[in-house]
Order: sequence, then C-alpha cells, then structure tokens
Amino acid sequence: MSSTKPSGPVTRKVPQGDTRERLVCDDCGFVAYSNPKVMVGSVAVWQDRILLCRREIEPRAGFWTLPAGFLENGETTADGAKREAEEETGARIELDHVLAVYSIARISQVQVIYAARLTSPDVRACDETLEVGLFAWDEIPWDELAFPSVRWALHHWREARETGLTAARSNPPGETGNYLPGEEV
Repeated sequence: MSSTKPSGPVTRKVPQGDTRERLVCDDCGFVAYSNPKVMVGSVAVWQDRILLCRREIEPRAGFWTLPAGFLENGETTADGAKREAEEETGARIELDHVLAVYSIARISQVQVIYAARLTSPDVRACDETLEVGLFAWDEIPWDELAFPSVRWALHHWREARETGLTAARSNPPGETGNYLPGEEV
C-alpha cells in the first residue's frame, strides 16, 4: 500500500495477515494503526534535592509530578526529556541514564524516565505548571503526587542511587498503573 491516508470510507476489521481489528480504508486498503503514546520525563536532582512541578492542567491539576510530557515526532527520548524539563520548569538538565520504562495499558502509554542532574538550581513555573520545588526526600509531598508512576520513579531513583545499579526499571510487581492515587485498585 503506497497510500499514507485513507482515500475513502473506513471500516473496523481485521486486515489480512493481522490479528487485531483496525480501521481499514474500503477503497485503497490503507490501515490506520492506533498505537500507544510515548511520554518522556526525568527525575532531576540538584544537591540531593528532587525537582517536582505542580500541574496546572488536567489530568490531576494541582498535584505534583516530574517534569514530563509527550514525545514529539522526530525527537529522541533524551531530547524530549530535556525539552520537557525546560518547558515546564525552566530547568536545563544533563541525563545520566534511563531510569525506567513504564507501561500504562489503561491509557495506552509508555513512559521513559531518565535519571538526571540539574545544571543549576534556577527553576521556575512555566506553561502548564503552577509552581516548582526542589525537595529533599523527606519533604516530597507523597500524598499529593499526581500519578502512581511518579511514586515508582522516585523510589526507583533512590534505589539506583543507593545500590549504584543503573539498569532500567519497569512497573513494580503487580502494579499496572491502571488507576489514579485514591482510586481502589
């Protein structure tokens, strides 16, 4: 198929050679795939203080999160994580390693989170952010974190720091992330 978009009406069906229903153009056979979104972000640190930002936008406006967002077309995950830190907090960061890759099936999302260092403590609230803060571990507003994966990333960052093991982590055992804090699991 040389077409890059449907040329006529589409029907939901299983294309020949596939195993899942897809939207298929009745005229040209173009298959419109719907795939997970990739999120990128970082656990960025300045002198053992972790950068968090309070969300201005839904979902979970008013709750704290890591600087993170959607990967853009034509962008590497590393470049996306750096861009998101700067867009949301004005921070410039240097990436150390991939900290974790989380799968959140409920919202068809894959999250790539880096361990990172701030190049300076100069941070500020930017678009989509109400406020930012640099938190010592015991100051983190645990009850006000926006998403389960934020908690996972923070704990994985601490584990990597304490053990020196930098292999990428994934969802904790039994955790799907298919809920929000406060929802029944």
